[in-house]
Amino acid sequence: MKIDGIDKIIIKSLVTDARTPILSIAREVGVSGAAIHQRLRKLEKSKLIDGYRMVINPKILGYSTTAFIGVFLDSSSLYSSAIKRLKEIPEIIESHYTTGNYAIFIKVLCKNNEDLMHLLNKDIQNIKGVSRTETFISLDQQIDRQISI
Repeated sequence: MKIDGIDKIIIKSLVTDARTPILSIAREVGVSGAAIHQRLRKLEKSKLIDGYRMVINPKILGYSTTAFIGVFLDSSSLYSSAIKRLKEIPEIIESHYTTGNYAIFIKVLCKNNEDLMHLLNKDIQNIKGVSRTETFISLDQQIDRQISI
């Protein structure tokens, strides 16, 4: 997909603040609002823009523990059934099928370390096919961004 300077300005504006008014972007670029709408539709249709979302601050809701968990499976054939069960656990906010030591690498948000321990012992490690887990607690997150255009 080829994007030009105007597309880049549109994307950067919306990545910074997805609620940026179309007319504000149009004024910055020097084209009509309709032209910006057309370009947005083109970018959406090309799948470069994958969606728009609101970001919730989990700390305000009391989720103070972020952890990454490497999940070891007894067999790679159990991947689909394990993922199906992991999707039922609301604290899991990301999962990745990986190379290396872990079959699955997940990111979880928990209220505290006690909740994390419960999640590990009662939920994740009781999934059929999960042989063991390895957990890393995040102490601080300094970088949270999208790919640069």
